[in-house]
Amino acid sequence: VRKRLSSIPKKSVYKVVLLGDGAVGKTSIRQQYLGKGFKDGYSMTIGADFCVKRVELENMIVTFQIWDLAGQQRFDIVREVYYRGSSGALLVFDVSTPGSFENLPAWLNELTKNNYNRIVPIVLIGNKTDLRGSTPCLPPEAGEQYAASLSQWTGFEVPYLETSAKTGLNVDEAFGLLSKQIEVYLDKYQLRG
Repeated sequence: VRKRLSSIPKKSVYKVVLLGDGAVGKTSIRQQYLGKGFKDGYSMTIGADFCVKRVELENMIVTFQIWDLAGQQRFDIVREVYYRGSSGALLVFDVSTPGSFENLPAWLNELTKNNYNRIVPIVLIGNKTDLRGSTPCLPPEAGEQYAASLSQWTGFEVPYLETSAKTGLNVDEAFGLLSKQIEVYLDKYQLRG
């Protein structure tokens, strides 16, 4: 009986928010992760969009409740409610838009302020790496250095990952990495139910 019980995968539900400026590729990352591919053209998210994906990662089944939050300032008030109860966040910037990188501290402040002043596991994402070589882009070191400073601020590791929602590069890995970060966080702070 013991062997049988230990082989049953653990099940977890994680509320994850995608946050960052408008047009950094949050919706495209979500669509790519859901297997819906990439669509050219920009469609602004109004307020927030929600989806669920269930995946098996190592010896566990994770249900991601993914909240894709609108990045435009006019949706500030609407976004507030969607942060509450977040287990983790993908903090996204566009490597070809320095302003989206510079705005990351404001996004972290908004997340923390609206999630009961809790710091949750974060994976920093530099998206649109497919533009490297054709457009001036921030070097990977910028993201790596910022992730290191976030790690100091949070007290736990904040990984940096470069993605391309267009090609699918590292999109699945971003969610897998966030799941691992959430597990480490829950174990460290003994927050399991």
